[in-house]
Amino acid sequence: MIKSFKIQPSLLIVDDSIRDMETLVSALAEYRLFTATNSLQALTIAVNVQPDLILLSIRLPEMDGYETCRQLKQQIDTQHIPVIFVTELNNEEHETRGFSVGAVDYITKPINPNIVRARVTAQLQLKAHCDRLALTADTDMLTGIPNRRHFETVVQNEWNRALRYDKPLSLIMVDVDHFKRYNDHYGHAAGDKCLKAIANSFVSTIRRASDMVARLGGEEFVCLLPEVPQEQAINLAEQILLSIRDLGIAHADSPVADHVTVSLGLATLNLNQHTTWQNLLQQADVALYQAKHEGRNRLIVDQQLS
Repeated sequence: MIKSFKIQPSLLIVDDSIRDMETLVSALAEYRLFTATNSLQALTIAVNVQPDLILLSIRLPEMDGYETCRQLKQQIDTQHIPVIFVTELNNEEHETRGFSVGAVDYITKPINPNIVRARVTAQLQLKAHCDRLALTADTDMLTGIPNRRHFETVVQNEWNRALRYDKPLSLIMVDVDHFKRYNDHYGHAAGDKCLKAIANSFVSTIRRASDMVARLGGEEFVCLLPEVPQEQAINLAEQILLSIRDLGIAHADSPVADHVTVSLGLATLNLNQHTTWQNLLQQADVALYQAKHEGRNRLIVDQQLS
């Protein structure tokens, strides 16, 4: 019989007291543990490891726990990680300040291992529940890929990053050719199966962790390509076009081909033309419309880059 192994949650413990660190590590040995003795280490580990929970001392060298927590909550990569303060500062004023900078709980020293384990378990359970809700809210239920809501959150962040660091950003709009005819001819169950196959093909083609494909609605998809210049994005779009053709999904009622095809429109960030990510998306959509107007089953590239 094959055993399944569950990955234990990861915790980051931040404390410059060797004795308190040893007590916490011993009490929480069942989890995957990372440790830091100052705030700079903690911030770096939090970004790189993405722990499920942080136990943070308030009295730290150079930067105290309050400021560390505040910075964690300001960064997109770490703002979702719950923080529990573990400290000897146990009056109401300090506790209130801890919650005001974003902590979810407050444990006082001397450390009681049973209390620590109970508080950690409760916060991990709450986080797991919130993560499941967030995943459901951000996922297209039919295809299992991100939905429009999640795309709009991610593209805004990537837009800001592209402007801040002067990086390229490309978008590919994808539309399934004559999908209404497909549904009318084969039925909606077959149509759903077709969209799932297309979504899976996108995921297989777009392999970088930073890239993203989302379903905007109906038979329309979008590919978000951070730090990808136009020429590289064109190559990827052409791969997408071929990968859908290679699925070989029959489409007897299509005037384009005897199999399912897609049309694509591509636009790459040009600060002279695109003032918002919505404008960039619109230009990709205009290119998509041109691809459909010229006969479908093709890629059209927005020419405003030069």
